[in-house]
Amino acid sequence: MVGGGLGGVAAALAALRRGRTVLLTEPTDWLGGQLTSQGVPPDEHPWIEQFGATRSYRALREAIRDHYRRWYPLTSVAHATTDLNPGLGRVSRLCHEPRVAATVLAAMVGPHLAAGRLTIWYAHRPIAVESDGDRVTSVLFEGPDGTRVEASAPFVLDATELGDLLPMAGVEHVTGFESRDETGEPSAPAVAQPDNMQAFSWVFAVEHRDGEDHTIDRPDQYGFWREYQPPFWPDRLLSLVAPDPRTLEPVARTFVPHGSSGPVVADQSRDPGDKDLWIFRRILAREQFQPGFLASDVTIVNWPMIDYLPGPLIGVSDEERDKHLDGSRQLALSMFYWLQTEAPRPDGGTGWHGLRLRPDVMGTADGLAKTPYIRESRRIRARRTVVEQDLSLAVRGEHGAVSYPDSVGVGMYRIDLHPSTGGDNYIDVGSSPFQIPLGALLPVRIRNLLAAGKNMGTTHITNGCYRLHPVEWNAGEAAGALAAHCLANGLEPAQVHETPALLERFQNELVADGFELAWPAIRGY
Repeated sequence: MVGGGLGGVAAALAALRRGRTVLLTEPTDWLGGQLTSQGVPPDEHPWIEQFGATRSYRALREAIRDHYRRWYPLTSVAHATTDLNPGLGRVSRLCHEPRVAATVLAAMVGPHLAAGRLTIWYAHRPIAVESDGDRVTSVLFEGPDGTRVEASAPFVLDATELGDLLPMAGVEHVTGFESRDETGEPSAPAVAQPDNMQAFSWVFAVEHRDGEDHTIDRPDQYGFWREYQPPFWPDRLLSLVAPDPRTLEPVARTFVPHGSSGPVVADQSRDPGDKDLWIFRRILAREQFQPGFLASDVTIVNWPMIDYLPGPLIGVSDEERDKHLDGSRQLALSMFYWLQTEAPRPDGGTGWHGLRLRPDVMGTADGLAKTPYIRESRRIRARRTVVEQDLSLAVRGEHGAVSYPDSVGVGMYRIDLHPSTGGDNYIDVGSSPFQIPLGALLPVRIRNLLAAGKNMGTTHITNGCYRLHPVEWNAGEAAGALAAHCLANGLEPAQVHETPALLERFQNELVADGFELAWPAIRGY
């Protein structure tokens, strides 16, 4: 498994449960990807506590809650709450610290490390792939000290954040927008735009200490970012005004540390939750803990105002990529400095000098996440590609999403595309609860490489709802299960996909392992 994000970890656990030996590689020192090293609390559908995820994903969520119950001084009410939400954030019913999720994921894989069937290479990234015809034979990795090591396996799963193995292995793939002629999607452009991708963001965690001054030095690029306003944006990025994703009308957000704006509704079908930015992605709420335990709430800054628009990370030179990475970090630090010095306060003043970065929460020296939050990857040319009209609420209506005979899981989220590097504003489309087709994990040609994350067979449009935490986990888990199933039965993935009896046998195995392959009768949003 190349890449230790949610898809990679789920894939590894699925294969390990089936008795296989696994090598898992990860470029950082944390497992978990968008949940941990990228610093993003889970974006989930409103039914997640009842159904709509695999058993192992639900076990991850409950283990995170149990960590807080066991080790943190919760109030008696919070401790007894079944659906404990440590941060009382509005983005999800489970808003928590990235480092807690990293701890829990490490605990989940720990027994397999002890048994000697799992090996993890942290701080390793793939740099080359060897192939023989339609099969990948080995992957070359570079470690933190520049040493290189090669690994071979009968199956290789690409769970990297950007689909790094695809160009290295010559896997047919696509980037950016497909054309409407190719996909038939209502929201696709007339002409393909392969360099036009969703913005990435460098996320950070903050708290506020009343009466203290934690103002950082003015970031090097603050002058540029302070005046930066995309042509389609209603104000400068460094402001509290941004479009409503669904209507594109300008909306002024609020940001008041420890302010109260009423009961928390963590249900995006009823309230997107993004109007109060302090509460939106809050991961620690003082009221959930014994009095005096926390000096401040802690909240995650992952807002549209830190979406990096000048260029993508895919399809550019190393020099250009590094420029964009540095620019994204500078944008994040500039937003933080603006909040400290210029953001409007309810009392008519400006700036929250008591805002403080929380490096410990992010596991870094500077308080920014270990890596940027990646929304869009290279995507395989798959045996089955999910398109907008398969699940768009406007297209499908009361019929619900297309039912795939090769379903290996389910997911639900609006088609939520952030502004893009090509100058597009939000594309936000209602979605029907959907399935994950097995064919979307299988490249059209390569026989032993499987997609195990955001690089699966979606389009630019449908990536907007397949990129979220539970879907990435489910896709990776299905890929890991398929690799193990094929090894145990002397099969190839294409055989399982093409042969109804073999497919049914595999799907029955998934159901026994806690996968949900179809939704009950519910309507999307």
